[in-house]
Amino acid sequence: MLNFSAIYSIIAFRIKEFLQEYHYSLLAPLTTNLLFILVFLTVENYYSLSMDSGSFVEFIAPGLIIMIVAQESYDNSSATLIHMKQIGSLDDWLMAPVYRVEILISLILTSLIIGIILALFNFLIFTFLIDIEIYNFFYFFYYLFLVIIFFSCLGCFVGLIFNSWDSQSSFSSFFVAPINFLSGTFFSINYLPENLKSILLYNPYYYVVNFFRSSFKEEFNFNIYENLFVLIFIFTSLSITCFIFFKGFKVIK
Repeated sequence: MLNFSAIYSIIAFRIKEFLQEYHYSLLAPLTTNLLFILVFLTVENYYSLSMDSGSFVEFIAPGLIIMIVAQESYDNSSATLIHMKQIGSLDDWLMAPVYRVEILISLILTSLIIGIILALFNFLIFTFLIDIEIYNFFYFFYYLFLVIIFFSCLGCFVGLIFNSWDSQSSFSSFFVAPINFLSGTFFSINYLPENLKSILLYNPYYYVVNFFRSSFKEEFNFNIYENLFVLIFIFTSLSITCFIFFKGFKVIK
């Protein structure tokens, strides 16, 4: 049976740290997104950019929200574990009456709370700059949850496997950043050459970004096969991470 008291304590501790470090965890991502919006607003006005669905900036705004949430979900969980390894506090958690899987659940739930706060905060600020509105809140939170679960699992996996900041940063640069930028955050896949389009269609994260962006439109086209593909991918990622935490690796005895 899960130790809900321990899970709650870990979540409360991580949320408290997140709020105390708001200048890094909240204001820094928001500043990055605001710079993107201001740059693309200038480019859009100067070059008269537009998409089939309307304004180019309104098209990329949902992608910016989900991209920053994905990056923060990965950074939060991976940085937590690596920092705890380096200062030795992870040993204290392991000696406590807490299962390793409960630690994983706590980190994922923490990332869910932080990701939702970050997404809503960014959306609120965006409404003052561009014409953006959420039409389907259910799908907005549903696909947001999927993104947070995947990237927090990825962060937990990396934080458990590696022991240094260099490894964590390298994995972010060579995997997390490319998968974010090549998922249709800044462009529509319909404008790509056919050979590139066929490659990106095998990226499940592309469908998540696409469906998340659709929650900002009045009409939402739900594709059961694409969603099933995404769910299988998320479930596989979660299962692998749970297995690694259950079996243990290196410092996890």
